[in-house]
Amino acid sequence: MQGYILKRILIAMFTIFAVLTVVFFIFRLGPADPVAVMLPPNATPQDAENLTKKFGLDQPLMVQYTNYLKNAFKGDFGTSFRFNEPALKVLFERFPATLQLGLVAFVISVLVGLSVGIISAVKPDSFIDRIGRLVALAGMSLPSFWVGVMLILFFGVTLRWLPIAGKGTLAHYIMPSFCMSLYPIALITRLSRSSMLDALKSDYVVMARIKGVPEFYVILVHAFKNASIPVLTVIFGIFSGLIVGSAVVVEYIFSWPGIGRLVMESYFARDYPVVQVFVIFVTFVVVTMNLIVDIIYAYIDPRIRYQ
Repeated sequence: MQGYILKRILIAMFTIFAVLTVVFFIFRLGPADPVAVMLPPNATPQDAENLTKKFGLDQPLMVQYTNYLKNAFKGDFGTSFRFNEPALKVLFERFPATLQLGLVAFVISVLVGLSVGIISAVKPDSFIDRIGRLVALAGMSLPSFWVGVMLILFFGVTLRWLPIAGKGTLAHYIMPSFCMSLYPIALITRLSRSSMLDALKSDYVVMARIKGVPEFYVILVHAFKNASIPVLTVIFGIFSGLIVGSAVVVEYIFSWPGIGRLVMESYFARDYPVVQVFVIFVTFVVVTMNLIVDIIYAYIDPRIRYQ
């Protein structure tokens, strides 16, 4: 078991290092010049030279890369061009708002998706099963940016029931959290339904029912435990995706003051350190979640650790 965990940790560390390298060269070799974006129209060549030296952009590329790796392992990912503050600090100042919205959407996704998926598998072709499949189809098909715009037009502009932008009251959470959770609900519903259908047809479930085990225990203990491995992957992936992935589009649409809106604004302003630290942060969260899932797999199914 220890060897299995160590192997997964080494793979995770290599993945983070590879992303650090790719992100550096993508942003450094891009066509846009961040210095030209930051300078006012009346700036002189001397101003451009001073700003270039300030951010270390005048040094050779490999020197910049070496310094970048050294600083990255110290937690220093550069200074924001727009805010003139450490990029990591700027990101974490916006992170609580993203975390709050992501947790609300995550809870909704898991509760609704698992409930509908399990009930649909236990009672196939029932009314709930048909509604669940319809919602799953809609959630998988409709892009989040289109859903967000339609929600704003209908509930915000036409009916004036909900606020269309900002963060303040509980009403501000309704539309963005629903928009973020629609696709995850569809994904969890479909996967949990198919996994439960396979588990309910297995021999150990049939034997449990023959022995007279209560149906509640048959479904949640015997069937769901064995059907939970693929579902866990999706749930942990959704957690990381919702908080740092889907937030980019949804927060920008609803003007939510989180890291998603920050990274969009930073991208258009060519604030490379902020965008760079965002990509690295996303990678770290996703890799960590996958590492946790791999370890949980090994405890749920001992066969995995010996593969």
